[in-house]
Amino acid sequence: MYQTLLILHSLTRWLVLASLVYTIIISWKGYRTNRAFSGPDNAARHVTATIAHIQLLLGLYLYMISPIVKLAPVEGSGIAGEPLFFRLVHIALMVVAIVIITIGSARARRTGTDKSKYRTMLVWFSVALLIILIAIPWPFSPLAQRPYFRSF
Repeated sequence: MYQTLLILHSLTRWLVLASLVYTIIISWKGYRTNRAFSGPDNAARHVTATIAHIQLLLGLYLYMISPIVKLAPVEGSGIAGEPLFFRLVHIALMVVAIVIITIGSARARRTGTDKSKYRTMLVWFSVALLIILIAIPWPFSPLAQRPYFRSF
């Protein structure tokens, strides 16, 4: 079960990134062209937030059952690296990013003008994307390396 959830979490990462990038692009175009905020734009906002929440739930469950987190050394033992990254940095930054996406989505839904909806989504989702990109354990990361895609 752990391996299956890990693969789902790894694959869902790409859905989160793709939906965020797509929503940021349509927000940028809508803001620049003063386009009306349409149903598909609102759907992109909603789907992006929903995918991010699903990813968060997968991640929190993995955090609770992960052998990396369970077997991590106690703070102050002088041992750093991957366990510390997953135990503290990854989860903290990802939760912050999802909170930012949630706030941005809610504010964009409630704002009055179309231009302010686009601007709200653009700013909040861009900040969340930056935080997510920092917190992902990329294969080239000095803190924790993981493959681009997991497999069985």
